[in-house]
Amino acid sequence: MLIFEKSRPGRGCSILPPCDVDVYTPSEKDQRTAPLHLPELAEVDIERHYTELAGKAHGVNDGFYPLGSCTMKYNPRVNEKTAAFSKFTHIHPLQPAHTVQGCLQVLKETEEALCAITGMSRFTFQPAAGAHGEFTGLLLIKAYHLANGDTQRTKIIVPDSAHGTNPASAVMAGMSVINTDSDENGCVDVEKLRQLCEGEEGKQIAGLMLTNPNTAGLFDPNILEITEIIHSCGGQVYYDGANLNAVMGVARPGDMGFDCVHLNLHKTFSTPHGGGGPGAGPVGCKEHLAQFMPGSCVMEKDGELVFEKAENSLGEMKNFYGNFLVVVKALTYIKMLGAEGIAEASANAVLNANYMMAKLRDIYDIAFGTKICMHEFVMDLQSLLKETGVSAMDIAKGLLDHGIHPPTMYFPLTVHEALMVEPTETESRETLDEAIEVLRGLYDLAHSDPEKLHASPLTTPVGRLDEVGAARHPVLKFDFEG
Repeated sequence: MLIFEKSRPGRGCSILPPCDVDVYTPSEKDQRTAPLHLPELAEVDIERHYTELAGKAHGVNDGFYPLGSCTMKYNPRVNEKTAAFSKFTHIHPLQPAHTVQGCLQVLKETEEALCAITGMSRFTFQPAAGAHGEFTGLLLIKAYHLANGDTQRTKIIVPDSAHGTNPASAVMAGMSVINTDSDENGCVDVEKLRQLCEGEEGKQIAGLMLTNPNTAGLFDPNILEITEIIHSCGGQVYYDGANLNAVMGVARPGDMGFDCVHLNLHKTFSTPHGGGGPGAGPVGCKEHLAQFMPGSCVMEKDGELVFEKAENSLGEMKNFYGNFLVVVKALTYIKMLGAEGIAEASANAVLNANYMMAKLRDIYDIAFGTKICMHEFVMDLQSLLKETGVSAMDIAKGLLDHGIHPPTMYFPLTVHEALMVEPTETESRETLDEAIEVLRGLYDLAHSDPEKLHASPLTTPVGRLDEVGAARHPVLKFDFEG
């Protein structure tokens, strides 16, 4: 029930302090002609309503959340404590730089840490999320080509296994998208990529967007050859950092040949993820792209930290300096782990994924016949669907009845009945064993009682929803007249 439906005329509470400044009423022409539609409830009713809603939500703090390619890892409480420090929260973005040297030091140290982790030369913290970072990175590539007079370079190559935001970001940046196929091993088909970059067509290539490991959880063994092919035809290579959690502290995108990268602080670096934000998708680049960086970067001048714009900055991607407190949380995480801890986190993420995959591969098909995966693996349920009529969606809904958030469904698109599982490094062996037991049980249930899975979930506050109907006919506001 919505809070508006619980409203009763004349009921109320005093949860706001009385106004302690003079009250000014706008002129009659600027006043509302009808009262605001505000719910009228007692304080206890408000408390109970939101407590009930919180109990119906499922997050990492509630249970296993193996959402593939999204790295829903636990967010340490120390991050929140650091970000709540009054010296960080009681500042204004228009303060003179000399009054916020500590905050500038946070930005500087975070930039240095991220450059060390990725092999980039500079970072901007303006982008507010991953897709915003993609857009920023592509604008850097576009600015680079225009500065070199390569106005014909308007095409971005995107693999068929890419995140959906990749082609969307390319189009937003004013470029056209060329799709390239994966090979039988689930990685970039090198020969087809080479063909796309040859001759006159190669002169139109602005760059390639790629994540490594890819969305099938596979580290591309040909990555150096792939980046060399793009560079040979004059293009740039963009790294989608969604899967950096598998390799941070171990392998650097810059060493693989990538020219720019976005990172998801709200994934890899343990700042909150979901709930509408705030997020952070900082973008790093090699030196030859740094002159086009957006916003202002922190520099040291005469023993003091100051903000400076890049020489040929592409402009502003967001007001001021990005979501600063998210950066504070990420730096806290990095400093708590240190260089050894960062690498260990990646190693444990890879270990957990391989442990789960090994315990399930005897009954569930693994996409591309993977023997070793990175941080995530993809189960292919096409054979289960043919044998029992139980789909990947049914298994995902069945997991809800066991208090487990479903993995990513039907992605990557190269696997038609895909469940993509990413356990992350913060899950214990006991949690993984419980999840494995549940998945094995659902496999048995698919053979013994498929109708039960077709009806799942059975124990959640609501059952299976009409997702297609909700997408095509969304109800976005409450009908006060109904």
